[in-house]
Amino acid sequence: MEYQTLPDESDQVHYLIIDLKYVEEDVLITEINSTAGGQPNTTKSRKQIISEDVLLILTGPVSTVLIPSFYSLVIISVPINFCALLAFAWRIRPKKPAAIYMMNLACADLIFGILLPFKISYHFRGNDWVFGPFMCRVVTAAFYWNMYCSVLLIACISVDRLLGVVYPINSLSWRTPRNAIIACVTMWILSFAGSVPLVLSEQTYHITELNITTCYDVQAMDDLIWKYRIYFVTLCCALFFLPLLVTVVSYARVIWCLSRVPAGVPGRSRRRTRAVVMSVTVLVMFVLCFAPTNCLLLAHYLQFHEGMEDNQQQVANSSYVAYMVFLCLGSLNCLLDPLVYYFGSSQCRKQLSSFLRCEKIRASKSISHSPPDAGPAAEPDAQKAPE
Repeated sequence: MEYQTLPDESDQVHYLIIDLKYVEEDVLITEINSTAGGQPNTTKSRKQIISEDVLLILTGPVSTVLIPSFYSLVIISVPINFCALLAFAWRIRPKKPAAIYMMNLACADLIFGILLPFKISYHFRGNDWVFGPFMCRVVTAAFYWNMYCSVLLIACISVDRLLGVVYPINSLSWRTPRNAIIACVTMWILSFAGSVPLVLSEQTYHITELNITTCYDVQAMDDLIWKYRIYFVTLCCALFFLPLLVTVVSYARVIWCLSRVPAGVPGRSRRRTRAVVMSVTVLVMFVLCFAPTNCLLLAHYLQFHEGMEDNQQQVANSSYVAYMVFLCLGSLNCLLDPLVYYFGSSQCRKQLSSFLRCEKIRASKSISHSPPDAGPAAEPDAQKAPE
């Protein structure tokens, strides 16, 4: 009896999976080989059997309707961040460090928004990727790259605010446009380096039973245990939890410092209010957009180990569904970042105030130059009294 593996890729098993579960089944196919004197030729193949929970995830309304609909709303961030990028690039002079950080933040959000339609199409098509393996890698990496680039840039903004408020004189030599540009380039390199493994590894898998090609949602079990587990745990700790600690400590120090300013100092209340609003906005972004995604991602990959039972894989599947939803919510940072622009940059506030004043002046001029409504004929001048 001779065993051979079928070369057809559709018959080969891809173990599961980031979260979804495949069952491996050996199928013995016996054929009579007439050229070998009627000797039986048995071929060993592997068949994909998809479980019910996986079928529900890939075809259910959460991944095919809810998630892409929410992403479609986030598309409105594209014109907002495009206008913000133009304002930071050409309207704001001179470039202060805070404006440089925010210009890079707007650029990152804009690139993410431009790539978002690929993800929307993928989910609306029933989790079927039709744009090729390379674009799947790029879009997958872009999600993580945008998230960690935003986290790192917000951490830079918080440190810049800390230096400007707590050490206003001693930090003058550090808070320069040149150093801000160096910091931004470093953050881009770190976030790109963190997403490189996703670009280099295979992200698309064809599921024969559903006749779809998934993007990132299905992975080989060996990759999950040995490669992605180490990769994502390191990524979350280095590019999320550490910047989160820096951001929280920086804004807590800023608020504490402003609270100690004597009450008679001009602008004390305004500066403290702005710092509190900025801190709350950033913390809401971390809690709503970044923290659930990274905590679930960390917990999800820590569940994988060799010899997982069926109930353990079902728990992992459920955690991945929650992760997909929170990853979707994480895209809200593209809409919340303009609040960071406004409260974090005095130049941005001045430009917006100037723009609104110009609009008011134009509106008042258009009203003053408009012809008066036609009314009754004017009364003639009073007749002179008779002499």
